[in-house]
Amino acid sequence: MQVTIDHDSANSRFEIHVDSELAGYSEYFESDGVRTFHHTVTLPRFRGRGLAAALTEHALDDTSTRGLRVVPTCWFVRDFIAAAGDRYSHLIDP
Repeated sequence: MQVTIDHDSANSRFEIHVDSELAGYSEYFESDGVRTFHHTVTLPRFRGRGLAAALTEHALDDTSTRGLRVVPTCWFVRDFIAAAGDRYSHLIDP
């Protein structure tokens, strides 16, 4: 199983693929240096493999590298940040 994650900036989302097939995505709005992650989806046949966590980690790492802040309105992203302790807490936009 080959897993790849891509940033589709034209559509404001990160995508995760398994063997070249779309398995999930995380959508965001970006404005004034802030990415608001509002929707994360793992397609039903790919659930239970940790793909949403891998996708979210990649998206947050990319956001950090670009010096952007985060508003996690998506419950999965919000819970992922909370579970990661201090790793991503610095990204939260007040």
